Amino acid sequence: MFRRVSVLITAAAIIGCGDVYAQETSPGPGVVEVTVIPAGAAFISSKNAAPSFGNYGFGTAVTYNINPVIGIEGEFGAMIATTSDLQFGTLDNHTKAPNMLNYNVNGIVTVASPGAGRVYGAGGIGGLTMFERVGLGVTGDTTFLVGNVGGGVKWYAANSRWGLRGDYRFLMTKSNNDAPSFFGRDTRYGHRLYAGVIVNAAR
Repeated sequence: MFRRVSVLITAAAIIGCGDVYAQETSPGPGVVEVTVIPAGAAFISSKNAAPSFGNYGFGTAVTYNINPVIGIEGEFGAMIATTSDLQFGTLDNHTKAPNMLNYNVNGIVTVASPGAGRVYGAGGIGGLTMFERVGLGVTGDTTFLVGNVGGGVKWYAANSRWGLRGDYRFLMTKSNNDAPSFFGRDTRYGHRLYAGVIVNAAR
C-alpha cells in the first residue's frame, strides 16, 4: 500500500513539474519590456490653411506588466523631417516640416493571446514638442498636450528573451492660441506607425 501511494505521489510530482516547466518556458512578455523602435512614421493631417506633413520616427518604450493583461508604458519618439516638399502659404516647396518629440504615458490592455502572439489596445496622454523652424514662422520650441489611442501586435521568440512589435496610434493635439500659424492653433489629428524589437529585461 505504501509503495502504491509513493508511486502515485511521484507521478503527480513529475506531472506537476512538467506543467510548471511548460508555463515557465511558454513564449510571452516579461515583467519589464523594452521596445527599441528603429523605424516608424508619423503623419499629421491638414486643418484649415495648415498643411499636412509626414515625418520619419524612431524611439523607445518601456513597459511594466502588472499582470498578463494590464501594463503601464512610458515612451518617447523623435519625429524627424526627411523631405523638403512642404507647401505652406507663399513658401516654395524646399521647406522641411519642423522636427518633433513625442512622449507619453500609456495603459496597455491585452485582448487576445494566440500562441506566442499578443494583441493589445492602448491609450495614453503626454506631450508633443515642436522644434524651431524659422522658415515656417516657428521661431521657438512649442509644447502641446497630446492624447493617443490605438493598439498593436506583439510576437515573442520561443525563449521569451526577445520579440517583435507593430504599433498604431491615432494622435490628438490640444489647440494653443499662442502657437505658430503653421501648427497648433487648432486641434490637430495625426497617425503614427512603428515597428520595433522587444527585449524582455526582467522575467
